[in-house]
Amino acid sequence: MTHYRAQSFEVKGGPQLGRDHLPLLRSQLAEAGLDGFIIPHEDEYNNEYLPDCAERLAWATGFTGSAGAAVVLTDKAAVFVDGRYTVQSREQVDQDLFSLEDLTGGGVAAWLAKNAVSGSKIGYDAKLHSPDALGRLLAAARKAGAELVAVETNPIDAAWEDRPAAPMAKLVAHPTEFTGEDHADKRTRIGEAIAEDGADAAAITAPASIAWLFNLRGGDVMRSPLPLGAAIIRKDGTATFYVAPEKVTDEVRSHLGNEVALRPESEFEAGLKELAGSKVSVDPASCSAWVFDTLSDAGATPVRRREPVALPKAMKNEVELKGAAAAHVRDGAALTRFLHWLDTEAQSGEVDEITAAQKLASLRGDLIELRDLSFDTISGYGANGALPHYRVSEASNLKLAPGSLYLVDSGGQYPDGTTDVTRTVPIGEPTAEMRTRFTQVLKGHIGLAMVRFPKGTTGGQLDILARLPLYMAGLDYGHGTGHGVGSFLGVHEGPQRIAKAGSDEPLQPGMICSNEPGYYKEGEYGIRIENLIYVTDPAPIEGGEIDMMGFENLTWAPLHKALIDTHLLTPQEVAWVDAYHAGVRDRVLPLLDGDAASWLIRACEPLSGATP
Repeated sequence: MTHYRAQSFEVKGGPQLGRDHLPLLRSQLAEAGLDGFIIPHEDEYNNEYLPDCAERLAWATGFTGSAGAAVVLTDKAAVFVDGRYTVQSREQVDQDLFSLEDLTGGGVAAWLAKNAVSGSKIGYDAKLHSPDALGRLLAAARKAGAELVAVETNPIDAAWEDRPAAPMAKLVAHPTEFTGEDHADKRTRIGEAIAEDGADAAAITAPASIAWLFNLRGGDVMRSPLPLGAAIIRKDGTATFYVAPEKVTDEVRSHLGNEVALRPESEFEAGLKELAGSKVSVDPASCSAWVFDTLSDAGATPVRRREPVALPKAMKNEVELKGAAAAHVRDGAALTRFLHWLDTEAQSGEVDEITAAQKLASLRGDLIELRDLSFDTISGYGANGALPHYRVSEASNLKLAPGSLYLVDSGGQYPDGTTDVTRTVPIGEPTAEMRTRFTQVLKGHIGLAMVRFPKGTTGGQLDILARLPLYMAGLDYGHGTGHGVGSFLGVHEGPQRIAKAGSDEPLQPGMICSNEPGYYKEGEYGIRIENLIYVTDPAPIEGGEIDMMGFENLTWAPLHKALIDTHLLTPQEVAWVDAYHAGVRDRVLPLLDGDAASWLIRACEPLSGATP
């Protein structure tokens, strides 16, 4: 049964959008007396996944990647992407209209400094830029002798005739059986943190933070149960929630109580101005330049601080961790049924990437607890699997033919937890090279899974453990090793991160992270092994002197043993795989029957030949 929006495999974007819409945008700029406009990918809420009405970059250029930007001037235009989207941008952007530029390095600012005409006026929407990013753009424009002008109405919105309506999904109270803490208690401790920071209030625009703070969930953003709106919380714990009245039910009003005032989102600007004379905590990483400017213009003092909700939200309590564990077992059973199908029916050579993604979605959809996928499934065979952020479409769809590897990265949203898991399986017989590379990735995965570390350790300090076996073979992968994950919230969450350029945020008990090293041979195949893990409380080690934290596993689904070269594993690594598979069998087998159950028993037999 399907009770969520099915994944679309239509080819979206494309050069015709730029051809159709660039003249319309330039006409709007001329009417406004502007010589150019800057178009970031971000929306007003800094969402990872945008509602359709906020896909301004795609509308103007045809580029549909999740990161990018564009600048449109009177006589030239440019689209900026990073290395993930080099190929995609060439396919989707008309290069007679837009030059393709590198988003990294100097990016948009460097291009403006070189290409903006002295005396020209270039518009920007302050609600779509962080203050730091905007500062770099302002400096670049000054260098070129140009002026950046904040617009009251985004010219894309004015030119976009068939623009989708803003989402208006009803808010839903998220009960304490899943949150583990009443929102009144959350507001009290967040208010205390604001006071300790020397501020009178905090402005919050990140949808996940608002959802967590008020124990609410919504449906305004695909794949994430987020409500779009804004909030101001004061140091006494009282708050005002600015949200479209159409989203609010009587149940939600009762849930919020009399310490949370409800006002239309259109009054958020007025609410910020009412803070005149106050010190207001504002996070430049999540709040737009518009929030800072509005506060300053009103006579308030913006205090740059990390959002007070970010860290408490990341440190899951006991109820949230138990919920995550339960959600992962159910999800693991659905994934195991899929892995059984891949190992049997899908070996025919007639199954394609879209069919496989739909099969997995249908198996998750059989779970009555499923609310949505946690992101569009990455279903990549062969060369497509070598693209870490691949999204299958009708144009790219490949059959799973014998002789290569299939990579599937997927997850589900459940009231008690959010899942994210990647498995790589052979179609037909894997080559010796494939087995070697898979085992090197597995060794890195195990190295991170087994580590113990002291208080104060950051994800960046641990990242090398996942890469070491690949480094020793002269190999690497181009993405991070681990991201935070929310509790029935976003599948990507900070402030923690495990990566080369990791966050400076120390890992703390209750933080959920992914563990996902990989290897990608361009044009041939990709490998990734991803489980979710959480940080444990400090505990003594026998014979040691310092209490150490570690990671506890959440994800339970078998690894494909045909890809494991046991000769490359140490006895300790073999023991880890055997113990992991014993854990899979103990938790998932009771939820299976028939052929899938028999297959799981075989899939979890120990590598060592001994009964675990």
